[in-house]
Amino acid sequence: MDRISDTREQILATAERLFAEHGVYTVSNRQIAEAAGQRNTAAVGYHFGDKADLIRAIIRKHNGPTEQLRTDMVARITGSTDIRSWVACFVRPTTQHLATLGAPTWYARFSAQVVTEPTLHEIMAEETMHSSSLRRTLDALHACLPELPDDVRAERTDMARQLMVHMVAERERALAEHTRTPRTTWHAAATGLIDAITAIWRAPATPTGRAQ
Repeated sequence: MDRISDTREQILATAERLFAEHGVYTVSNRQIAEAAGQRNTAAVGYHFGDKADLIRAIIRKHNGPTEQLRTDMVARITGSTDIRSWVACFVRPTTQHLATLGAPTWYARFSAQVVTEPTLHEIMAEETMHSSSLRRTLDALHACLPELPDDVRAERTDMARQLMVHMVAERERALAEHTRTPRTTWHAAATGLIDAITAIWRAPATPTGRAQ
């Protein structure tokens, strides 16, 4: 790896860690540069531009391997009408990717911050829109779901998204802090998450307005 590429990778890794640990808005480019061992405190701007560009670069760094994992999964189950199989295509690529990174990791916590911050959410949405495997997974899942009112389907989509983002981030946090987790491996954690999300999609829908 040449010197420029090495510097870029060091800045990316440092920014991801600091954003995950302290928050995207509380960490300055100067702090990132200093923590990355750069004497030039303007190094982040030189290599990546503004903070939004830096965030995009972090997302793209992880989207590549995650996309390949999902593409392989989709190819193996194309034509399936099993809800659980398609839910797995959402969950396992992320957890498998995190498992390959060793410990500790920071990307899940970084992602949780990005997707829950309105001014940053659009960046993540724009980057994931280009994933052909994600679009195929979403279309296939919707095709095999039971009939649900549009508002219920939208609500459950939000529930599934929240679980996928925040449960993965919480496990990552626990591992980094050496805290006990309910599941011993990323694979097992993904299985539990897939079970829960599949149950959400299969649950009966109470008609709107019914008193409880």
